Amino acid sequence: MIEVLLCSVLTVLPDFLVRRFVQGKRIGHEITLYSVWYELRYGITACIALTVILLTLILYYHPSTSSAISFFRTIPILPEGSGRVEEVYVGIRDKVEAGQRIFRLDSSEQEAALETARRRISEIDAALELAKTELVGADARIQEAQSAYQQALDEFETKSELQRRNASTVAQREIERLANIVEGRQAAVSAVVASKQSVESQISSVLPAQKKSAEAALAQAQVELDKTVVYAGVAGTLEQFTLRKGDIVNPFMRPAGVLIPAEAGRKALIGGFSQLEAQVMKVGMVAEATCISMPLTIIPMVVTEVQDLIATGQVRASDQLIDAQQVVRPGTITVFLEPLFAGGFDGVPPGSSCIANAYTNNHDRLAEEDLGTAHWLFLHVIDTVGLVHAIILRFQALLLPVQTLVFSGGH
Repeated sequence: MIEVLLCSVLTVLPDFLVRRFVQGKRIGHEITLYSVWYELRYGITACIALTVILLTLILYYHPSTSSAISFFRTIPILPEGSGRVEEVYVGIRDKVEAGQRIFRLDSSEQEAALETARRRISEIDAALELAKTELVGADARIQEAQSAYQQALDEFETKSELQRRNASTVAQREIERLANIVEGRQAAVSAVVASKQSVESQISSVLPAQKKSAEAALAQAQVELDKTVVYAGVAGTLEQFTLRKGDIVNPFMRPAGVLIPAEAGRKALIGGFSQLEAQVMKVGMVAEATCISMPLTIIPMVVTEVQDLIATGQVRASDQLIDAQQVVRPGTITVFLEPLFAGGFDGVPPGSSCIANAYTNNHDRLAEEDLGTAHWLFLHVIDTVGLVHAIILRFQALLLPVQTLVFSGGH
């Protein structure tokens, strides 16, 4: 409407003034309700053409969208394991800090596993002390076996020497018996040495490895015990949290509630602009927004990111081919807008629906010296008509409460 009024001032009004005061035609005589088109045909035609041109320039070079929303993410409150709720530390809609406990599951099974792992470590420590004691005993048995072996060897060598000097002194059978004794005592020495090596292996390798495994089991048991307590990952507000002691929770069931991060939806707007503006939307463009939740307020914004793809074109792997006609509605260019000044989003609740305008700025291009006159004039016109779009946004900000409360019946 404002574009039509502006264009009529430049076209229809001059045509009327010429007809009325230059040509002397009178209202109600030559100029009547039925002769308006014929008498003002040139002004009306020029007004329509100029309005179309103006709207095209405004909407293309200064794009607008009514689909700008301050999206925010939610964090489902779920334990890593299933169990019965033993204790709840917070209430409905409580504000929590990062790391604060929310609720705890029954941990009797995990505590039993933790105690079992601790006792296993104690058993291994006791076995290690016992092995050290056995090592001392093995040294004594080795000394005893070596002494017995040395004694049998000395007796064998003595009897063998006597038989060599006088065969009738010692019987051959006695020599063989002593030789068997020496071999037996030598085998006994080897046995106790092997026993000592086994104890040393237990002390140096087996028992330490068993202890490390037991310590790993202890750490795992502690992790499982810690999982029974659910903490807040970030600072925020609890919503729809109705969990109570005795409830059964399972990570595959519905969440116990949701956590809304404190900064969620308070930093940026995400707007969907027409695909036609894909070549116009640029990072750094100045923008403005007005939100239903904060009426009669214009928020200065800036374009911080333009998504270089359109969501409706995404393809998911399936066993069915996709027909392009299945995409009924054309997708939009996703644009991220942030407040131009600190605190610009104060008072705007996350999830608010807004109307946003982005403005093309040709200041740098106008500073070029080799710019032609026609091109220079065209860029000036583009920057100037942005003012019309800014005025329109302010009219929308004024009419938005009326439209929402009166005409839409919103409360």
